[in-house]
Amino acid sequence: MNKGTMHSWEPAVRELCRAQDLRPWLEKGSGKFILCLLLIIIGGAIYGASLGIWRAPLQACFVAVKFPLLLLLTALGTALINGMLAQLLQAPIQFRQSLLAVLMSFALLAVMLASFTPLIGFLLWHLPPMSSKGQMDTHRIFLLANVAVIAFSGTVANLQLYYLLKQISGKSAGQILAVWLAMNLFLGAQLSWNLRPFVGTPALPVTFMRDDPFNGSFYEAVFLLVQRSML
Repeated sequence: MNKGTMHSWEPAVRELCRAQDLRPWLEKGSGKFILCLLLIIIGGAIYGASLGIWRAPLQACFVAVKFPLLLLLTALGTALINGMLAQLLQAPIQFRQSLLAVLMSFALLAVMLASFTPLIGFLLWHLPPMSSKGQMDTHRIFLLANVAVIAFSGTVANLQLYYLLKQISGKSAGQILAVWLAMNLFLGAQLSWNLRPFVGTPALPVTFMRDDPFNGSFYEAVFLLVQRSML
């Protein structure tokens, strides 16, 4: 990417991160697609590294690759499904617009997550190291903090998506977003299960993926967890 291209994309990044009218984005060429993909990759890699660094530097490298991959697979998968569902719901949104709208939402999510990296670093600086006796308690605190960061960033990104859909499709925006979110959560949760670990469990060795990444599912694990807690 040359210097001129970077300068031409700086205003676009600022527009994406502000509560501005993004309808013109949906009418532009492939440059917006490329920008969104780059933001997802770069932002996801930065935040992914902060997720894995508490466990080990190698884990940080692994998650710097896996986290943007998770965002990209979830974004592209849900965008394809959502584009077809939008046609079934007779929403006034084209397939290409649906794809770009979802990518814009994930790009904003990635940028926000990357902006939280200094806060995660501050938390890591004050948490006991992985080798300490209370490593499991530290693991839970770090995990909950990142869940809160992801939940907040995801909420803001989806609000931006809702405003964009409302400008395009009017009253049907809420219905479209509800269906899109359902597909997003369904696919994202399962992909995160297949690509685990991210933070890394102290008792387990550092690995890129589990030995059985496709054994079971996220929903099966949640069901078993609830079942055990009730016994």
